[in-house]
Amino acid sequence: MAKMENNTINVLLVDDDPEYVSVTKHYLRPFQDKRFDLTWVNNGEKALDFLKANPNTDLILMDYYLEKGTGLEVSKRIISEKITVPIILLTTNKDLKLAIEALKFGIEDYLVKEETVDTMLPRAIINVLERVHLKKRIVEAESEKLLSQRKAEAIQELVVTMCHEFNNPLAAIKISADILARQNVTEEEQQFLNRLNTSIALLEQQIIKLRDMNMEKRS
Repeated sequence: MAKMENNTINVLLVDDDPEYVSVTKHYLRPFQDKRFDLTWVNNGEKALDFLKANPNTDLILMDYYLEKGTGLEVSKRIISEKITVPIILLTTNKDLKLAIEALKFGIEDYLVKEETVDTMLPRAIINVLERVHLKKRIVEAESEKLLSQRKAEAIQELVVTMCHEFNNPLAAIKISADILARQNVTEEEQQFLNRLNTSIALLEQQIIKLRDMNMEKRS
Protein backbone atom coordinates (compact mmCIF):
# COMPACT_ATOMS: atom_id res chain seq x y z
CA MET A 1 0.00 0.00 0.00
CA ALA A 2 1.34 3.43 -0.94
CA LYS A 3 1.95 6.09 1.71
CA MET A 4 -0.83 8.56 2.37
CA GLU A 5 1.34 11.52 1.38
CA ASN A 6 1.13 10.31 -2.24
CA ASN A 7 -1.57 12.45 -3.93
CA THR A 8 -2.72 9.62 -6.22
CA ILE A 9 -4.79 6.80 -4.72
CA ASN A 10 -4.87 3.61 -6.80
CA VAL A 11 -8.30 2.00 -6.46
CA LEU A 12 -9.40 -1.39 -7.77
CA LEU A 13 -13.17 -1.75 -8.31
CA VAL A 14 -14.50 -5.31 -8.43
CA ASP A 15 -18.05 -5.15 -9.80
CA ASP A 16 -19.99 -6.82 -12.63
CA ASP A 17 -22.31 -3.85 -13.17
CA PRO A 18 -20.93 -1.46 -15.85
CA GLU A 19 -23.44 1.21 -14.83
CA TYR A 20 -22.09 1.36 -11.29
CA VAL A 21 -18.57 1.62 -12.70
CA SER A 22 -19.62 4.85 -14.42
CA VAL A 23 -21.21 6.09 -11.19
CA THR A 24 -18.03 5.31 -9.25
CA LYS A 25 -15.87 7.16 -11.76
CA HIS A 26 -18.16 10.16 -11.35
CA TYR A 27 -17.91 10.11 -7.55
CA LEU A 28 -14.14 9.60 -7.53
CA ARG A 29 -13.28 13.03 -8.76
CA PRO A 30 -10.34 14.86 -7.14
CA PHE A 31 -11.09 15.39 -3.45
CA GLN A 32 -9.07 16.98 -0.64
CA ASP A 33 -5.99 17.33 -2.91
CA LYS A 34 -6.24 13.62 -3.74
CA ARG A 35 -6.90 12.14 -7.15
CA PHE A 36 -8.14 8.60 -7.80
CA ASP A 37 -6.76 6.22 -10.40
CA LEU A 38 -9.58 3.68 -10.87
CA THR A 39 -9.14 0.20 -12.38
CA TRP A 40 -12.18 -1.99 -13.01
CA VAL A 41 -12.46 -5.80 -13.14
CA ASN A 42 -15.73 -7.74 -13.17
CA ASN A 43 -14.86 -10.91 -11.17
CA GLY A 44 -12.74 -12.29 -8.36
CA GLU A 45 -10.22 -14.17 -10.52
CA LYS A 46 -9.34 -11.03 -12.45
CA ALA A 47 -9.10 -9.14 -9.17
CA LEU A 48 -6.57 -11.62 -7.75
CA ASP A 49 -4.52 -11.58 -10.96
CA PHE A 50 -4.50 -7.78 -11.00
CA LEU A 51 -3.49 -7.48 -7.34
CA LYS A 52 -0.61 -9.92 -7.75
CA ALA A 53 0.63 -7.96 -10.76
CA ASN A 54 0.05 -4.54 -9.17
CA PRO A 55 1.30 -4.44 -5.57
CA ASN A 56 0.99 -0.64 -5.55
CA THR A 57 -2.82 -0.89 -5.34
CA ASP A 58 -3.97 1.22 -2.38
CA LEU A 59 -7.57 0.08 -1.87
CA ILE A 60 -10.22 -2.34 -3.17
CA LEU A 61 -13.90 -1.49 -3.67
CA MET A 62 -15.55 -4.92 -3.61
CA ASP A 63 -19.16 -5.43 -4.68
CA TYR A 64 -20.91 -8.10 -2.62
CA TYR A 65 -23.13 -9.46 -5.41
CA LEU A 66 -20.98 -10.91 -8.21
CA GLU A 67 -21.91 -13.37 -10.96
CA LYS A 68 -19.56 -16.01 -9.54
CA GLY A 69 -19.65 -16.13 -5.76
CA THR A 70 -19.80 -13.14 -3.46
CA GLY A 71 -17.50 -10.25 -2.76
CA LEU A 72 -17.02 -11.53 0.76
CA GLU A 73 -15.71 -14.85 -0.60
CA VAL A 74 -13.36 -13.03 -2.95
CA SER A 75 -12.20 -10.81 -0.09
CA LYS A 76 -11.43 -13.88 2.02
CA ARG A 77 -9.33 -15.30 -0.82
CA ILE A 78 -7.45 -12.03 -1.17
CA ILE A 79 -6.71 -11.93 2.56
CA SER A 80 -5.70 -15.61 2.59
CA GLU A 81 -3.21 -14.84 -0.20
CA LYS A 82 -1.50 -12.40 2.22
CA ILE A 83 -2.42 -9.45 0.00
CA THR A 84 -2.58 -6.60 2.49
CA VAL A 85 -4.68 -4.13 0.51
CA PRO A 86 -7.59 -2.67 2.53
CA ILE A 87 -11.05 -3.60 1.28
CA ILE A 88 -14.35 -1.71 1.36
CA LEU A 89 -17.33 -4.01 0.78
CA LEU A 90 -20.23 -2.55 -1.25
CA THR A 91 -23.81 -3.84 -1.08
CA THR A 92 -27.22 -2.76 -2.35
CA ASN A 93 -28.94 -3.05 1.04
CA LYS A 94 -28.24 -2.74 4.74
CA ASP A 95 -27.42 -6.06 6.35
CA LEU A 96 -26.04 -5.76 9.88
CA LYS A 97 -25.12 -9.45 10.07
CA LEU A 98 -23.12 -9.22 6.85
CA ALA A 99 -21.44 -6.01 7.99
CA ILE A 100 -20.34 -7.63 11.27
CA GLU A 101 -19.05 -10.73 9.45
CA ALA A 102 -17.11 -8.61 6.96
CA LEU A 103 -15.50 -6.39 9.60
CA LYS A 104 -14.75 -9.36 11.82
CA PHE A 105 -12.89 -11.09 9.02
CA GLY A 106 -10.66 -8.09 8.30
CA ILE A 107 -12.53 -5.99 5.75
CA GLU A 108 -11.96 -2.35 6.66
CA ASP A 109 -15.38 -0.85 5.89
CA TYR A 110 -18.89 -1.63 4.67
CA LEU A 111 -20.93 0.75 2.51
CA VAL A 112 -24.38 0.70 0.92
CA LYS A 113 -24.08 1.71 -2.74
CA GLU A 114 -27.13 3.97 -2.71
CA GLU A 115 -25.65 5.93 0.20
CA THR A 116 -22.28 6.61 -1.42
CA VAL A 117 -23.40 9.91 -2.93
CA ASP A 118 -21.51 13.15 -3.52
CA THR A 119 -18.27 13.07 -1.53
CA MET A 120 -19.09 10.13 0.72
CA LEU A 121 -17.18 7.54 -1.31
CA PRO A 122 -13.89 9.44 -1.67
CA ARG A 123 -14.16 10.52 1.97
CA ALA A 124 -14.65 6.89 3.05
CA ILE A 125 -11.63 5.78 1.00
CA ILE A 126 -9.38 8.46 2.49
CA ASN A 127 -10.60 7.68 6.04
CA VAL A 128 -9.89 3.96 5.58
CA LEU A 129 -6.38 4.60 4.25
CA GLU A 130 -5.60 6.99 7.09
CA ARG A 131 -6.88 4.47 9.64
CA VAL A 132 -4.85 1.63 8.09
CA HIS A 133 -1.75 3.82 7.97
CA LEU A 134 -2.20 4.72 11.64
CA LYS A 135 -2.60 1.06 12.64
CA LYS A 136 0.56 0.22 10.73
CA ARG A 137 2.46 2.99 12.53
CA ILE A 138 1.22 1.68 15.89
CA VAL A 139 2.33 -1.87 15.05
CA GLU A 140 5.75 -0.59 13.93
CA ALA A 141 6.12 1.45 17.13
CA GLU A 142 5.20 -1.56 19.26
CA SER A 143 7.69 -3.72 17.34
CA GLU A 144 10.44 -1.15 17.85
CA LYS A 145 9.60 -0.98 21.56
CA LEU A 146 9.72 -4.78 21.83
CA LEU A 147 13.03 -4.87 19.96
CA SER A 148 14.50 -2.22 22.26
CA GLN A 149 13.27 -4.16 25.29
CA ARG A 150 14.86 -7.37 24.00
CA LYS A 151 18.15 -5.55 23.35
CA ALA A 152 18.11 -4.15 26.89
CA GLU A 153 17.43 -7.63 28.31
CA ALA A 154 20.29 -9.08 26.24
CA ILE A 155 22.67 -6.39 27.53
CA GLN A 156 21.59 -7.07 31.11
CA GLU A 157 22.19 -10.81 30.66
CA LEU A 158 25.60 -10.03 29.15
CA VAL A 159 26.50 -7.86 32.15
CA VAL A 160 25.51 -10.65 34.55
CA THR A 161 27.62 -13.14 32.60
CA MET A 162 30.59 -10.78 32.45
CA CYS A 163 30.45 -10.10 36.20
CA HIS A 164 30.33 -13.82 36.88
CA GLU A 165 33.17 -14.61 34.47
CA PHE A 166 35.37 -11.85 35.91
CA ASN A 167 34.68 -12.70 39.55
CA ASN A 168 35.89 -16.30 39.35
CA PRO A 169 39.42 -15.64 37.99
CA LEU A 170 39.76 -12.52 40.17
CA ALA A 171 38.98 -14.59 43.26
CA ALA A 172 41.57 -17.16 42.24
CA ILE A 173 44.21 -14.46 41.62
CA LYS A 174 43.39 -12.81 44.96
CA ILE A 175 43.79 -16.12 46.83
CA SER A 176 47.08 -16.79 45.06
CA ALA A 177 48.35 -13.29 45.89
CA ASP A 178 47.45 -13.79 49.56
CA ILE A 179 49.32 -17.11 49.65
CA LEU A 180 52.37 -15.55 48.04
CA ALA A 181 52.28 -12.60 50.46
CA ARG A 182 52.65 -15.01 53.39
CA GLN A 183 55.83 -16.45 51.90
CA ASN A 184 59.32 -15.08 52.24
CA VAL A 185 59.38 -12.62 49.37
CA THR A 186 61.80 -9.91 48.39
CA GLU A 187 60.95 -6.23 48.70
CA GLU A 188 60.57 -6.00 44.91
CA GLU A 189 58.19 -8.98 44.89
CA GLN A 190 56.19 -7.44 47.74
CA GLN A 191 55.79 -4.19 45.76
CA PHE A 192 54.55 -6.22 42.82
CA LEU A 193 52.04 -8.02 45.03
CA ASN A 194 50.85 -4.69 46.45
CA ARG A 195 50.27 -3.33 42.95
CA LEU A 196 48.47 -6.55 42.02
CA ASN A 197 46.16 -6.31 45.05
CA THR A 198 45.43 -2.66 44.24
CA SER A 199 44.49 -3.61 40.67
CA ILE A 200 42.30 -6.46 41.93
CA ALA A 201 40.49 -4.10 44.31
CA LEU A 202 39.86 -1.60 41.50
CA LEU A 203 38.48 -4.32 39.24
CA GLU A 204 36.23 -5.57 42.03
CA GLN A 205 34.86 -2.06 42.57
CA GLN A 206 34.11 -1.66 38.85
CA ILE A 207 32.36 -5.02 38.75
CA ILE A 208 30.25 -4.06 41.78
CA LYS A 209 29.30 -0.74 40.11
CA LEU A 210 28.40 -2.52 36.88
CA ARG A 211 26.33 -5.10 38.75
CA ASP A 212 24.53 -2.42 40.78
CA MET A 213 23.72 -0.37 37.66
CA ASN A 214 22.35 -3.50 36.02
CA MET A 215 20.15 -4.26 39.04
CA GLU A 216 18.78 -0.69 39.02
CA LYS A 217 17.76 -1.05 35.36
CA ARG A 218 16.03 -4.35 36.08
CA SER A 219 13.99 -2.90 38.99
